[in-house]
Amino acid sequence: MTYQDVLEKARKNMAPNCRVCRECNGVVCRGEIPGVGGKGSGDSFIRNCQQLAKVRVNMDLIYEDRGQDTSTELFGRTFAGPVFAAPISGLSNNYNGLLNERTYAQALVPGCIEAGCAAFTGDGAPDNFLTDPLEAVKAAGGVAVPTVKPWEGDVLRRKLDLVKEAGAMAVAMDIDAAGLPLLAAAGKTVHAKTAAELAKIAAWAERPFLLKGIMTRAAACRAVECGAYGIVVSNHGGRVIDQTPATIEVLPEISSVVRGRIKIFVDGGFRTGVDVFKALALGADAVLIGRPYVTAACGGGKEGVSLYTKKILAELKETMKMTGCATLRDITADKVRIVP
Repeated sequence: MTYQDVLEKARKNMAPNCRVCRECNGVVCRGEIPGVGGKGSGDSFIRNCQQLAKVRVNMDLIYEDRGQDTSTELFGRTFAGPVFAAPISGLSNNYNGLLNERTYAQALVPGCIEAGCAAFTGDGAPDNFLTDPLEAVKAAGGVAVPTVKPWEGDVLRRKLDLVKEAGAMAVAMDIDAAGLPLLAAAGKTVHAKTAAELAKIAAWAERPFLLKGIMTRAAACRAVECGAYGIVVSNHGGRVIDQTPATIEVLPEISSVVRGRIKIFVDGGFRTGVDVFKALALGADAVLIGRPYVTAACGGGKEGVSLYTKKILAELKETMKMTGCATLRDITADKVRIVP
């Protein structure tokens, strides 16, 4: 199976909800929720991709070649590269039902591990949106990061207990899910959280705790104060609010105030290993990729997920080779430039 085979099969399997466009940039599916598009005008999803394309890589082939090592250490583990599948749920609502929460996780979690990386899994209004993926997390020895919504106290405590029982290596909260229209439509109560509330949640988690949905320096600093292990610079793929900046636009300023104090992940329009390189150069420790992993799973199951992950890592390694970077530490801001 090749990646092209995966795309061709996915194009048939995912119709009509997702067209598997040549470039997954939110233009064709703008405003399609339920569906895979961005909220409202779709601008936030589209801008993520547009602004990422303005970051250009500085080629440099005059150096002593020491090979390229893409490995990274996170959550007390070593991974083949700084690439993680982003949490996605609502497969039956947003896609066409080929995969559900359980079958998607059964492809996603082991497929990422096979390639030396790991997945974040999702949560949602129905309880099984969390519990079905947790079965795959437990079967994989906990090598995944379940992501819970910003529920109210008792509901949140119960869900965190389920994450602990699954033995997950870390847990995330996508605080930006407070703006998800499908949760609101289902009458599910989710709220913004204070720093004091988040500090308690971080303690309840009893494992590395990440906050997903950070888009300002102030929010990043509050995440540090509440004891989070990491943040995910994210506008939820453009699905929770229209007209936000792109994540790649705010990443450098966020990194400038919290790097070294907290781990920095980023998502939003990343599709290739070159994109991952750009994020690392501008201050990220790792990248989350969302929609393309659903495509990989729908087109090739576990093998498709592994194939896509290995493709990203190979592209990252090639970009490092073409820019004189032997390790991820060598990927610094001078390796890229931002064009108008």
